[in-house]
Amino acid sequence: MIYEFPGAEDPIRQGDIFSALPRVEVSLGSITVVEDEGSRETSWPDLDGLTTPIVAAFPLKPVPAIVITQDCDAVRAVDISLCEIKLFRAVEGKARDANTPKAWQRIIIQHSRQNFKWFYLPPDPMVGFEDKMAVDFSSTIRLPREELESLKSLRRGRLNSTGREHFRHRLGYYFTRYAFDEWYALSDEELAIYETEVGGPVDPHPWQKVRAGTAETPPIVEAQPKLSKLSWLKQQFFGRKR
Repeated sequence: MIYEFPGAEDPIRQGDIFSALPRVEVSLGSITVVEDEGSRETSWPDLDGLTTPIVAAFPLKPVPAIVITQDCDAVRAVDISLCEIKLFRAVEGKARDANTPKAWQRIIIQHSRQNFKWFYLPPDPMVGFEDKMAVDFSSTIRLPREELESLKSLRRGRLNSTGREHFRHRLGYYFTRYAFDEWYALSDEELAIYETEVGGPVDPHPWQKVRAGTAETPPIVEAQPKLSKLSWLKQQFFGRKR
């Protein structure tokens, strides 16, 4: 498919796929602090003001993950960032009921153009994917580079050159995107159609009608008579004639 398999000594690169890496489940409301005399339950607000590190216990969940750190940083940075890999059905809600090749191709193609929150990974037993998977860009993991390098045995494969090119594009778009509306340039009629298609009203701009019959009427500006050059000069020196 879209995978290749680096050698055991090959450096870590963006697009490397690892199995069973730890994702920490942090709760700010319930923290188990480990001390010499035992452990105690507290919360993060109660620990506010600490100036020294503490030892705390958090649950760990082993998850597959993919490297998102760029190649140049992956060979020298202190930490390497990864994103969690999940079942595609769990990441994309529209895929839960898909059960035919036609339905799958429509979801994969159409939503890969519209939804930049995930990156599709096809199944391949060689990399440990028995089902369709997806990179969840909203779930990130940070691990020490040197320690991850010592665990290259957990690297199951990496995206090939074509896969990495698409991966970089979607990754970059996700982390540089910003909220904006897509209806700002629509006319009143087009805005009404848009609201019907999206299933609800949107917040219009001042130059768009709120709803039929509710828009404010713009003030009427009376046209001023055009002055001749002589009349204009008289106005400038003698003022308007009363």
